[in-house]
Amino acid sequence: MTALKKVVLFTDTDGRARFRDDWLDLPEGTPQSQLSPLMPSGGVQWRQSPVGFRSTFHCTGKPQWLFVLGGQMEIFLQDGSSRIFGPGEFFYSADTLPEGATFDATVHGHWSRQVGPDPLVTVFVRD
Repeated sequence: MTALKKVVLFTDTDGRARFRDDWLDLPEGTPQSQLSPLMPSGGVQWRQSPVGFRSTFHCTGKPQWLFVLGGQMEIFLQDGSSRIFGPGEFFYSADTLPEGATFDATVHGHWSRQVGPDPLVTVFVRD
């Protein structure tokens, strides 16, 4: 393997959040320990959400990586689609509010919820 699948949550040209699958290249290291280039980060934040957690529609404030450590998280988009992420899965959250726009919960962003019997444990790594 020379790349990892990277799910990206982004704001499309119409202002709506969408998912796309991309690749994270692993050009460094050895065949036994393939590495991406070192990336800068702006901080790490841990979160635990109880069983039953559900957010409202919102945009990502600043682009960040989200890693699921425990439980499951489902992300819903305005078009009704969703994806579930479980332990060991990650995505890049970059569905920021378009410049100059006023947030409209019928157009912008995504919402998320905890899924299943276990609390949701995540870590955010900011750009």
